[in-house]
Amino acid sequence: MLFGYARVSKADHQDTAAQVSALETAGCTRIYEERASGGRWDRPELHRLLDRLGEGDVLVVWKLDRLSRSLKDLLHILEKIDAAGADFRSLTEAIDTSGPAGRMMMQMLGAFAEFERAMVRERTRAGLKAAREQGRKGGRRPKLMPQQKSEILGMLAAGRPGADVARIFRVHRATISRIAAEARATSSPAQSPSPHATG
Repeated sequence: MLFGYARVSKADHQDTAAQVSALETAGCTRIYEERASGGRWDRPELHRLLDRLGEGDVLVVWKLDRLSRSLKDLLHILEKIDAAGADFRSLTEAIDTSGPAGRMMMQMLGAFAEFERAMVRERTRAGLKAAREQGRKGGRRPKLMPQQKSEILGMLAAGRPGADVARIFRVHRATISRIAAEARATSSPAQSPSPHATG
């Protein structure tokens, strides 16, 4: 069975009439029409159509970008079509996955998508390496800088309750207690912060 899919963007002042006419001429017996962006994945009519596909069916579009404007989503949709045992046909680009030329085209698209993913991974690794060479490390930045920790210890030594200090620096009270404990561990008993540290 041939299922047609016609789509226009919400922003376009167009309708699906021309697409529907071409799909009917191509022999589609059921046509799903949608007004939505081709970059969106949450398209109800498209998903209804994909769920309906079975062995030997063909999903037909007037033009490839009617199915999706995103290569990643396009390949995902084509995988779902293939998993259902169905084929795909684009009238404008003359792509038909039921034939060897169409299957080769889909394999080429998949290869380009994999190449793009590999390039992104390579750029990410290069960026991290450059950051390390400049002395920057990955991961989360520390919440409090050394100067702020010194200010916290000063407030605690002056008798300020830990809970108040935590509110001032917008951190959890446990963070203040940890800073005080670290200071006690690295200083002599005479320099230890006030008992109010845990506060």
